[in-house]
Amino acid sequence: MFNRLRPLIARARARLAGDDYAARLQAEIATFEDQVNVHDLPPIFHYWSNRYLRPMFEAFGYSHPEDFFAREIARARTERARPIRVVSLGAGNGDSELRIAGLLRERGVDGVRIECLDINPAMLARCANDASAQDLSEVVVPLLGDFNTWRDRADVVMANQSLHHVVELEHLFDAIHAGIGDEGVFLTCDMIGRNGHQRWPEALQAVGEIWATLPERYRYNLQLRRLERAFLDWDCSVAGFEGIRAQDILPLLKERFAFDTFLAWGNIIDVFVDRSFGHHFDPENADDRARIDAIHARDESGIDRGEWKPTHLTAVMRRSVTRTRQHRHWSPQFCCRLP
Repeated sequence: MFNRLRPLIARARARLAGDDYAARLQAEIATFEDQVNVHDLPPIFHYWSNRYLRPMFEAFGYSHPEDFFAREIARARTERARPIRVVSLGAGNGDSELRIAGLLRERGVDGVRIECLDINPAMLARCANDASAQDLSEVVVPLLGDFNTWRDRADVVMANQSLHHVVELEHLFDAIHAGIGDEGVFLTCDMIGRNGHQRWPEALQAVGEIWATLPERYRYNLQLRRLERAFLDWDCSVAGFEGIRAQDILPLLKERFAFDTFLAWGNIIDVFVDRSFGHHFDPENADDRARIDAIHARDESGIDRGEWKPTHLTAVMRRSVTRTRQHRHWSPQFCCRLP
């Protein structure tokens, strides 16, 4: 089925060429240029993630996403009798990479160099300054470049919430496949829902039903500064690259890589714990916690029955593996939602 979509994808990519690509690129740089804390999330997200997401990670031996990267990088280091090179795609300020490097240092893992590839010079400058301040300049190194045209060799390639900003996914995944070789590893935590982080129709219906039960004060969109009496499914990809080809990520990964570890989760819960509406829910309020608990239960049962597909992914990939670790029956094939 995915092969039949190639002409449509090719035409979509063609429309992004030239001036349109340049305009989106400038919008992307402008969006993040002055944002130091680009990953801030509302307190209710942390309530939800600690109660529901963290146990899923712990079942695989990880405490949280940065611990996932640190442990897998450490595993890659132990597999070699030499220092290793890690390339982090779309690293921005290098916040995550510095925390990962800190975890490696605490655990006595040496011989790791993490190169932070990003197209934004202002963010890379902050990365360099923070690395120097933390005495990690020899471990975390800024690297100016565009991951849409990247091609290089690395023992580990990591992408932490950056793949959903990539236009040239086919090129990038082919480059990673070539770059890691037979012994290397590709690590990612990312978003794999509908383009622009919209809901697919089956999930949108469920969100609308929940929306109708919320008090009006919960329906104000803090990011777009508007009251949404009915939920408005905003396409985040209309400017810049936010979620530009999110729905293509998992199908393309399945074509090119074998999954050593595959953990996917979440769909309708995203709307209620993210930045636009999540700040309305107070984790200290029992009624708000109960609302989030009920939404999570509905979301998980919908995924489990195949009514809708997960929108988040954490994975360890190689060229070949003997077996895949996964959550329940939520395999890459089960979690894949084609248009």
